[in-house]
Amino acid sequence: MTTGEALKGGQQARRAALLCQNVRFGLYLDCRRRQAKALEYRQLPDGTHSPEDCADFIRHSCRIQSRAELNHNDTARAMLERVVADYQRWERQQRILDRMAGGMA
Repeated sequence: MTTGEALKGGQQARRAALLCQNVRFGLYLDCRRRQAKALEYRQLPDGTHSPEDCADFIRHSCRIQSRAELNHNDTARAMLERVVADYQRWERQQRILDRMAGGMA
């Protein structure tokens, strides 16, 4: 599926497609998997999750077969909101850690 094809559909499907194309979201999934499976960085380095892996994660988390279902399935849409909120929380934590490492915190 090309990026253009992934962006077709309703607003929530497009939102999910853009999230899956976000390299930082893939890094979030790398970090999440390392924590969940107690893996070391060398066992699962950053950059492991591809955009397709991210799409699989969204579909699995939202219990849907296609991201297009996000546009009319309220339960799936609510789960997407939770995934996005968790990702945004991770991003905020990363910014704090980056500032601390740079001596600016």
